[in-house]
Amino acid sequence: MPQLTSLKGDRSFQRLRKGRGAGSRYLSIRWRPTRKGEAAVGIVVSRKVGKAVTRNRVRRRLKEALRELLRDAQLPEAALHRGEPSFDLVIITRPEAALASYAQLRQALKKALERGKLL
Repeated sequence: MPQLTSLKGDRSFQRLRKGRGAGSRYLSIRWRPTRKGEAAVGIVVSRKVGKAVTRNRVRRRLKEALRELLRDAQLPEAALHRGEPSFDLVIITRPEAALASYAQLRQALKKALERGKLL
């Protein structure tokens, strides 16, 4: 299972604007391969999703769903560097994510990752 680190700084997020993208009902993703040998993830949950408690719940659910999906996944060659997962990923939630269950968020994330060719 890849070690997930957090994307830091505005520059990391700006670089992902040129990355590959995909979406689903509750979220959209942008990702880009790197040569760092680590998987860096940023989860964006705006205030439109809800108050802090709701936003943090959505963030925790998405982080766990991503860990679960990557644990068993066969990543494409573009997302690997020397056999290790190596990519930057940003997950941008939509306001509808506030009402979604864990299973719905996991399914939406899986669909977006498949559409973006990361799974």
